[in-house]
Formats: sequence, C-alpha cells, structure tokens
Amino acid sequence: MPGPGGPMGRGHYLTEEEKKQTPKVTKELLYRVFSYLRPYTAQLILVLGCIIVSSVCSLFPSILSGKIVDVLTGKDVGGWFGNGIAALIRLILLSLALHFFSNLIGVGESYLNTWIAQHISYDMRNQMYRHLQKMSQRFFTSANQGDIITRMTSDISGVESVISGTITSILSNGITLIVAMTAMFRKNWILALVGMIVVPLFTLPTRMAGKKRWKLAGEAQACNDEINGILNETLSVSGQLLVKLFGREEKEYQRYQEANGRMIQLNIRERMAGRWFFMLLSTLTTIGPMLLYLVGGILIMQYDSTITVGDITVLVSLLGRMYGPVNSLLNIQVDWIRSMAMFSRIFAYYDMQPEIEDRPEAKELSGAKGEVSFQHVDFSYDGERQILKDISFDLKSGDCIAIVGPSGSGKSTIVNLIPRLWDVSAGQIFFDGTDVRDWTLHSLRDEIGVVTQETYLFNGSIRDNLLYAKPEATEEEMIEACKKANIYEFIERQPQGLDTMVGNRGLKLSGGEKQRISIARVLLKDPALLIFDEATSALDSISEAAIQAAINPLIEERTSILIAHRLSTILAADEILVVREGKIVERGTHQALVHAGGTYQELYETQFQKSE
Repeated sequence: MPGPGGPMGRGHYLTEEEKKQTPKVTKELLYRVFSYLRPYTAQLILVLGCIIVSSVCSLFPSILSGKIVDVLTGKDVGGWFGNGIAALIRLILLSLALHFFSNLIGVGESYLNTWIAQHISYDMRNQMYRHLQKMSQRFFTSANQGDIITRMTSDISGVESVISGTITSILSNGITLIVAMTAMFRKNWILALVGMIVVPLFTLPTRMAGKKRWKLAGEAQACNDEINGILNETLSVSGQLLVKLFGREEKEYQRYQEANGRMIQLNIRERMAGRWFFMLLSTLTTIGPMLLYLVGGILIMQYDSTITVGDITVLVSLLGRMYGPVNSLLNIQVDWIRSMAMFSRIFAYYDMQPEIEDRPEAKELSGAKGEVSFQHVDFSYDGERQILKDISFDLKSGDCIAIVGPSGSGKSTIVNLIPRLWDVSAGQIFFDGTDVRDWTLHSLRDEIGVVTQETYLFNGSIRDNLLYAKPEATEEEMIEACKKANIYEFIERQPQGLDTMVGNRGLKLSGGEKQRISIARVLLKDPALLIFDEATSALDSISEAAIQAAINPLIEERTSILIAHRLSTILAADEILVVREGKIVERGTHQALVHAGGTYQELYETQFQKSE
C-alpha cells in the first residue's frame, strides 16, 4: 500500500486553473493523440500481453499461499502437490518461481513501455522543433520564450508519463482488479461480497489527505517559482554585475533566505499533512481482513462449510491486492484530464500556421546580382499602427545605399523585409527583378548577408561560429574572410587560433571582436547583398574604426545597404535615404542634403558631425 508520500498522497486533484482550462475531449482529439501510438502498434500489443501475463502470475502466489496454510494445518491439498513436506516444498518453489517469472515479465514490460514513450517523445520533439523553425519573426517577438521552451520540454516530457504511466496504469490496474475479483468469487462468493463492502471506505481518507497535500504542494510550487526567479535574476552574468555595482549582496541574500525559509515550512506542512489521515487509512485496511476472518470463522465453525483456513488466507491476500488498483482507477480521471490538457497545448502550437512560407510556385534563386527594388511598400506589425508608409527606392547591382533617420523611424524594418523576416502589408519588394515572395526562402536568404548591431555568437570556438555560415569552408577561406573583416591579427595572437572559445554569447570577446567575427561569418557566406544594420553604433571609437576599416572595402565591391550613424560610412554610399516616421522624407547625396534644411541637416549637425 502506498504511503503518505506515494501516489495516493498528492497530484490527484485539479487546481482551479486546470479546472478552468479543462480541454473538451472530442473524437478528433483522441484520434490525433492515438495517431502517435499507431507506428508502435506491434510493441503496444506486446506490452498488453506482458501486462496480462504479469498481472495473472503476480496473483498466483497469493492463491498458493492458501494451499501452503492448508498443508501446514494437516489438510491434504491433493493433485500434483501431494501432501506433507513434499507438498510444502513444491508449493513454496512454485510460488517463488511464479514471483520471479512475474517480475521478469514486468521488467520486459517496463522496458517496452519506456521504449515506446521515449520514441513517441522523440517524434513529437522533432516535429515541434521543425515546426517552430518555420514560424515567422512575429511569432518569436510576440510569444513568451519561456512558454516556447515549456512546450518543447515539460509538455512533451509529460507525454512520456502519459504513455508509460496513465495508459499502462489503466490496463495494469484494471486487469489486476478483474483477475483478483474473479479469483475471490470463485473461492467463496459470500466472503468476496464481504470484502467488496470495505473497498470503497478505503478511498475516503486517501482523497482527504490528497486534497490537503495538493493545496500545500501548489503553494510550495509557487514559492519555488519565486526562488527560481531570484536565482535567475541575481546569478546571471548581467544580474550579478548589477548586484555588485549597487552593493545589494546582503539585501538579495535576505530576500533569498526569506523565500527559502517559506518553502521549507511549506514542505514540512505538506509532508505532515496526511499523517492523521493515513493513520485512519491504516486502520481501515485492517477492517477488511478482520471481517473476512470473522465471517469465514462463523462459516467454518457454525455451518460446517467446506471453506478452509487456507481459502480465507487467499481471500485476505487477494483483498489486499485490490486496494492499490481501486485507488489508482478512482483517481485516473485527473491524470486523464491533465494528459489531454497537455496534448491540447502541444497541438495548439502544431496548429499555428507559419505566416511566412514558400509559395507553391516559388523558384530557386542562383547567381544573384543583389538588385533590390521597393515599390510603394507599407508595413505594420500588428495591423493597426503603420510602421512604413509608401516606401519606394531602387538599388542597382554594385551600388550602395545608406539609410539614416532618427531612432524608431523604421530603418531596420526596411532591411528586415528584404530577406522576408516579415512580409509587406502592401506594395512589393523585388530582388533581382522578381518579387521576393516568388523566390524560395532558403535560396533568397542564402544571397543576403546581414550584420546587426546585436551580435550573436554561439557558445563554441571561432571556427564553429564561422562554419555556421558555410559548413564546408576550408581553412584558407576562413582565414581570407577573417582578413577582410580585420580580425585575423587578433586570431593569430590567440594560443588556440581559430579554435579559441568565445564563451556564452561571445562574452569572452570584446564588442568589436565579436562584431568583426560576425562580419567574417557573413563574408564566408558570400552573399550577393550585404546589409549592415548599425554594425558599429554600440562600440567604442577604436573598435568602430577597426570595423569601419573592414566595411569600407566591402561596400566598394558588393551591393550593400548601410544603416549607420557615422559620416564616413554615409559618404561612401551612392545614395542616402532619410527616413522619418516610416516615410522617406529626403533622398540624395551628402552634398545635396547637408544644407537642404531638412531632417538630414538636423542629423548631421547633432549626430554625424559630432561623431567625426
């Protein structure tokens, strides 16, 4: 019988939130759930066979115990067993053999169960990851990142427990209960009915204890979430730096100590909450056997019944085997609801349609020249507030355009529309004379290289980060790209060279070093169009100069778009587009715009001239 900390003690009650979000179980939902089991039908049939054999075999030792008692009391059990010492030895050996065989089958069933659950989880994780990779930038900027990770980890991991726990529990407990009841009624229907009367009483204290502990467990989980939040905030690289700079170590320690203390108290209360109930439960579990002994004794002594002491022993043993399955099956509804809710959350993500995907007739782009044309483009992130309004310009192959404007004017949005990180709300964007939506996404993005202000490097070596752009690149190609990006001298000075580790998000490198590695990575990709989105705005003047020295030769030999705040970069452009509040308000060369009395002159006097 499970103890206070076992499955009867907690987890069998729905929270208020779960009650509100209980999914509607439809035929379509069940069909979809079981579609993941279909590829493993043969293994499932084998599991079912193992459960039946194991359940039946596990009850035989209880039946044999009655014959052992009869032998000990001098009764002849007859048949193959015989009587006396020989019968006792045979019965004991058979009982041990059946125990061993039942456990052996149980191990096989457990392995198959785990194998099926893990493979279904594997299939679902792969499906989810592939689906998320197809989602648009809008999805990742609006969805909660923690929610995405929860779907990928906790929810899909929960599916494993559904397969290996809930479904198996229903089958195993159901079969055990049916076999035990059948065996009891075959022995003596009167005593079987007496035993059945007690079984419902057994569940009452279990549910009372479970409800109390579930409430406390919810409070403990909320407290644990608070502690995790403190740890995430104060022990991250940025958080720990802030704590030190503001001298808040002691304050944060006190906050953690207080939350930790609350969780300890809740855990103690949770573990002790069921003790009185389980004392009552322990008492109730003895009532059934006592009633069987009483009624059985009356039948034997008063009515000279054919029932033996061994038969009563068998019935008591079988009754004890029924308690666990009855309780599990009574509580299976909660597990089932949670399982369906988990599948519903996963399916909700699967059913999200990718906003940006290839058209059926999309063509492969190859040998691109990098020509770009915006034709009356409008764009809105939410369908309400216009970000871009009637944007039109042309970029010829080999030319360079600089886009300037105040912060928030829509400069980055313009360049993000070219590789279709977002799609236009109105108008068209052409790449090499064809609407970008008529090229396949992969081939279009393969011809566009973007260097952003926020450089992202993976936690690996410089080589790993470079090869991300071109996995088959040779050492010579990587070195050449690094030289063009003005970073090779730095790499040469490192003991490990290209195998130097960059740390999480490149934190072992300076901002300028990270940025130049990102430029080298884009160059290794060898795109037809280069986009520099304020690639130097967050750097010091020395790093900025080093990156500028790398960028200048590149824009002379490639089609490029620059979003910049540095005058020398802007002067290198063939045309300057001045964007304000989502519109192109001025366009032309530096000489034509600097004294025109518009937005560009204002930017020149307040920003560009000062930066020089």
